[in-house]
Amino acid sequence: MRRRWLLLAVILSAPSGCDNVKWGGVDVRLQAPSAPAEAAPPPAVEPEAANPLPELPKGPILLAGTREGGLATLVVVGEVLGDALASLPTDERAPGFEEHFTRTLLAPGTELVLFSEGVRVGRLTVTGTALDSSWCAPRPRVTGVVELAPGAMGATRLFALTDSASRHHSWEPFLSFRDEYDQRAASIALATEAIPQAGAEWPPSLVGARASLDVFRLPEAQGPSVAATFLNGDRLEVGEAGPGAYSMLVMGTRVGLVYQPSFVSFKRAITGKAAPRYFAHLDWNADGNSEILLEVFGSATRWFATLGRRGGAWVQTFQDPCGAAAG
Repeated sequence: MRRRWLLLAVILSAPSGCDNVKWGGVDVRLQAPSAPAEAAPPPAVEPEAANPLPELPKGPILLAGTREGGLATLVVVGEVLGDALASLPTDERAPGFEEHFTRTLLAPGTELVLFSEGVRVGRLTVTGTALDSSWCAPRPRVTGVVELAPGAMGATRLFALTDSASRHHSWEPFLSFRDEYDQRAASIALATEAIPQAGAEWPPSLVGARASLDVFRLPEAQGPSVAATFLNGDRLEVGEAGPGAYSMLVMGTRVGLVYQPSFVSFKRAITGKAAPRYFAHLDWNADGNSEILLEVFGSATRWFATLGRRGGAWVQTFQDPCGAAAG
């Protein structure tokens, strides 16, 4: 009887020892060896980390354009730096910056404050963005829905600033101007005085040579101002100038009954066409003095320039670097 019992005990305990055997509280398990550890792949290098983009501008952004009905199209002019502007990096210099700039600062839904004739007139809500290649360097362009204040429905040429800059500009009545005989005569008188001072040839007709005439009122001035572009052998558009062509921009402000000259620029096309015209004015840095934006036409492209008052006189404070060679 004892032998049979011992044999049976061995047979019953043997199968359990194949998976789990206990000796004095120690638990031993059988398992397959683990696979050899693989080396972790090196961290991926982001393109931005390898080629970091320039920092986004910290100051207000100035845009300019026109309105048609309830929609407006504006292009970025530059970053406001006092009475001047700073141009933004281009994709040629920093690939990807323009898309990054537009996506971050001018995405659909962004609100911009609108100005015309030097005063705040409403706001624009961005609905679309693109790159405008009609300038000397492609510029971010926005389109959007316009909301204008009562009485500002005549505003067509527009400035826009980022909303953070609007706190420096209060609402004022919008006044639009149309040239009258006095302003037209004043522009001819200003050109008559400037042409011999510049040593330029007389065009066949001063009236025929006048390519543009704008009348505006600077808030800090006592009377209206005029700005007129005169061309000889040329047109106020992108294109080659004719032999002996030149451009002249004259500005004057009425003092009493007479328009006193305030700014003259003269450029012969033989050294590169650069025909400017007045676009609009605005005290964009809120220092009490207006600045003026000029649109400049060259033989193959166009660009922006600005005028500001320094030492009591109008001087050029900015010109697009891509247009400077022809300017």
